[in-house]
Amino acid sequence: DWRFPIFPEVQSELAVGFQLRQPVTPSSVAVKKDLFSNGQLIQPYRLSRGGYPVVDEDSASRVLIFEYELQNCNSVLMMTEDELVYTFALTYTTEAFAGTPITCAEGAVVGVQCLCQRFYNASSNALKSTWVPYASTEVGEEVLLFSLKLMMGLPANLYFLGDTINIEVSVMVYNHVPLCVFVDSCVATQVPDVNALLRYSFIENHGCPVDAKSMASSSRFMPQTQEDKIRFQLEAFMVQGGYSPSIYITCIVKATLASAPSDALRKSCSFSNGWLAADGNHQACGCCDSTCGPDGGNVVPFGVLFLLASPIRTYRL
Repeated sequence: DWRFPIFPEVQSELAVGFQLRQPVTPSSVAVKKDLFSNGQLIQPYRLSRGGYPVVDEDSASRVLIFEYELQNCNSVLMMTEDELVYTFALTYTTEAFAGTPITCAEGAVVGVQCLCQRFYNASSNALKSTWVPYASTEVGEEVLLFSLKLMMGLPANLYFLGDTINIEVSVMVYNHVPLCVFVDSCVATQVPDVNALLRYSFIENHGCPVDAKSMASSSRFMPQTQEDKIRFQLEAFMVQGGYSPSIYITCIVKATLASAPSDALRKSCSFSNGWLAADGNHQACGCCDSTCGPDGGNVVPFGVLFLLASPIRTYRL
């Protein structure tokens, strides 16, 4: 006793704790007062960074502090793949003792580099990509929703003989791994009953539009650009001896893992001087003239479903 599946409620995305963190731009350089590691503490006024003086002193730690933007102080910027490198000079000057030409030390220039990361993680915590809420997992495992619809170019589903009917089959993936949808078979009837006496099977053998070869019709699968959607074109026709111009189309569709290659049981073929596959794997269509039985493929479908499209009406010109 088949029932149409209940559409699951789309779970709203869970709020993620987020706090924007602005990268802190380095703007200070600390220099030990024992610059030469000889026990002699230098005077702050004798030291400069690119011509800029010391702005603060930490007496407890015995360091001198420069508070300037790195791009100032006559710095030179170089860039590597991961870092910004600011290079500048610390200049130490000496002067003679008062009233004498005597000095006890020489001046010095010390090169300094400041390395800054080019990239930062601005979020508070990185998301765990493997974590999926239970509700999402339940939707992904238990329900697959297929759709079979007419891509209508005319109002009221009206077509004339020889017109092209565009049909799209799709599967809603939700939180599944990527899936690929296929059309196993399609039957046209004049009543919404797949077992009706007057019926016309135009797709058979797991994805082979048989009327394209037997009747030289233009029916074909379109090149597949999205794995969860497949479109095919059907040349409009009428059922001979029928009492109504209405036609109901019923298809068996299925979805399998998109990562698995197409084969004899999961394919979308078209005939044009030979059988060709919508995904380019033409070898999978080699059985369309025979029987694409269970031995032709080994992929178990995630879901199989009968789909009934809206009725269409076909008229003679």
